[in-house]
Amino acid sequence: MQTVLQIHPQDNVLVALRDLEKGQIISYAGESYELLEEIPAKHKFYMLDLPQGSEVFMYGTLVGKVVVDVKKGERMRTDNIKHAAADYSYRGYNYTWQMPNVEAFATRTFNGYHRSDGRVGTANYWLFIPTVFCENRNLDVIKEALLHTLGYTDTDKYKQYTQALLSAYENGQDIQALDLATPGFAQAPLRPFKNIDGIKFLNHDGGCGGIRQDAAVLSKLLAAYADHPNVAGVTVLSLGCQNLQVSDLKRDIYTRNPHFEKPLLIFEQQQSESEPQLISSAIKETFKALIEADKIRRSPAPLSKLCLGVKCGGSDGFSGISANPAVGYCADLLVALGGQVLLAEFPELCGAEQNLLDRTQNASAANKFIKLMRAYSASAEAVGSGFHMNPSPGNIKDGLITDAIKSNGAAKKGGTAPVVDVLDYTEPALKAGLNLVCTPGNDVEATTGKAASGATLILFTTGLGTPTGNPICPVIKVATNTVLANKMQDIIDIDTGSVIAGTQTIEEMGAYILDYCIKAASGEVIPKSVLLNQDDFIPWKRGVSL
Repeated sequence: MQTVLQIHPQDNVLVALRDLEKGQIISYAGESYELLEEIPAKHKFYMLDLPQGSEVFMYGTLVGKVVVDVKKGERMRTDNIKHAAADYSYRGYNYTWQMPNVEAFATRTFNGYHRSDGRVGTANYWLFIPTVFCENRNLDVIKEALLHTLGYTDTDKYKQYTQALLSAYENGQDIQALDLATPGFAQAPLRPFKNIDGIKFLNHDGGCGGIRQDAAVLSKLLAAYADHPNVAGVTVLSLGCQNLQVSDLKRDIYTRNPHFEKPLLIFEQQQSESEPQLISSAIKETFKALIEADKIRRSPAPLSKLCLGVKCGGSDGFSGISANPAVGYCADLLVALGGQVLLAEFPELCGAEQNLLDRTQNASAANKFIKLMRAYSASAEAVGSGFHMNPSPGNIKDGLITDAIKSNGAAKKGGTAPVVDVLDYTEPALKAGLNLVCTPGNDVEATTGKAASGATLILFTTGLGTPTGNPICPVIKVATNTVLANKMQDIIDIDTGSVIAGTQTIEEMGAYILDYCIKAASGEVIPKSVLLNQDDFIPWKRGVSL
């Protein structure tokens, strides 16, 4: 196994692929490096002496400046380097893309749910939407009733486990012997609706109070979810007096899709006889609609009908070396096949802007990207923050010392294809190819935004382990290293640690990931986040969220 890696020929740091000892002599590309301190796997050390103020490069681009004199073989740390990123501008489009060979996938299809507007879903969900947080409790009551009765939750086993602990305690027995793995704890009942993949609930804390712009953005977000190809129909609960009126939601749905034909069931509490009447009516009418939605069957669709969101969270120093480039190659394959790819997390594109701008096909999209990035950065700085504060303690502990290091590694998951469009939050992806979507880097806010722009699958890379999911878009977890994949098998779907070990290439792993996506899109494999009912949904209020 190779011990270190220089990611790009212009880089002046090396990445440790395994733990290295102080005093160890490392030979790389004809040069020898004596390590002045321990270098944990995923961390970096300097390839030469650098005086204070010198620029540091990774991925062939500026990622920081040293704030003290550093020595060859010294570890990169937060006390010797600070974030720095190059300025960026649109220089015109003169990019030549080396399209990957897609012969192995040219005739492949996936079995999806065909909608009347020509889009194809990878799942078939029924969706409950509250127009205001006041309806969250009613949603919770309906959720408890429907999910347990119709077999869409596995929490019954936890209820029975808790009951067993209580019984043992009351009878003076030792509760230590009781374990969830003990036979006898029931699973969810069998699902009567075989073609309904789930019933989902978009609880949120908006719709009233706050500023009217928040309600307007929330309306567009909820409309995007209602219109999503993975959704068969929608039940809306409204109080009646809130800022986000049902008429606003309906307007945004039909503005987004004038041909919207899905069932849209609306219940307003202030117009109902009582809360029990509201809840029972919503359950009854939804149940009737589920009977019809269950008649939809999966059928073959070309891979060009897939819309793939790419996301990273709980990232580590291997993210930009293994999982993200492998996902990026998968993204390139899908673009070459005519599909859509969504790259978001604008705070995690800081330092990678110029590369993306040079790949952007038209000036209008490029200027939109510049405007969104600069406005977002300015809003963070206005409250005393900034993109440079994006790396979390976990990121830093595992080798992502500056935001530009994190960002340039994060951008790898978008592949190398040309950028065909730039989308603001909740705007739908309409063009085949690689689209940039303005969202925070925050895991759930980002996945929420990707689904709103049309992602029908999300590839989520992680080096530390992140249990994020989405209510309507299956999220596939891709580990950057085998240690994590083995440790958190309950949340990880794909292990790219073989890239670090040198037993598989980026291209081989990327092709494997696309094959997995095809199976997930067809319902042949169920991602762990779906099995765990990890239905995370956080609307972005356009405040400062990194």
